Amino acid sequence: MNINILIFNDFEPLDVFGPMEVFLHADGFQVNLFTLDKASNIKSYNQISLDVKSVSDINKKGVLLIPGGPATRTLISDTDFLKELASLASEAAYCLTVCTGSALLAATHLMDGKRATSNKLAFDWVTSSNPKVNWIKRARWVVDDHLYSSSGVSAGIDMSLAFLANAVNEEFADNIAHHIEYIRVKDNNNDPFS
Repeated sequence: MNINILIFNDFEPLDVFGPMEVFLHADGFQVNLFTLDKASNIKSYNQISLDVKSVSDINKKGVLLIPGGPATRTLISDTDFLKELASLASEAAYCLTVCTGSALLAATHLMDGKRATSNKLAFDWVTSSNPKVNWIKRARWVVDDHLYSSSGVSAGIDMSLAFLANAVNEEFADNIAHHIEYIRVKDNNNDPFS
């Protein structure tokens, strides 16, 4: 299964690299970093530079992962970006959001009537992006049908492991957590930041 991670300038690095580390250790999963931008080199908000694929170079039927970061504050008003994101999310088998990435997916209205969460430090801003979403404040991650959303930054790792537990099985996810020496949070209600 393809894990397609959307990259844009000023993304939050751990929103990308945390889940990416999980999926890189998962047999049967292929990680792709791609962008909707014209440029193939994208920089995080603290200037980590990545060479990424074009959206035309990915299999859109896989898993779409949308990170957060400072850029979400401007991308949420970018109608062309949101239109492309809505199209991608509609084709994807699953959509995973990390941190304020949920605000971007919410702005496409594909989360209307669905349960979701986001970064607690930005929760008021995120929830104001779309009041038709059933925002859950006390949750490390939330699953609603094929949509997964996680709280801030490091919660994306737990959400990615929970996704693998659901897609494959618990032992598979536990083995990956053990391999990367990560203490996995299995209770999605364990959210000390809410």
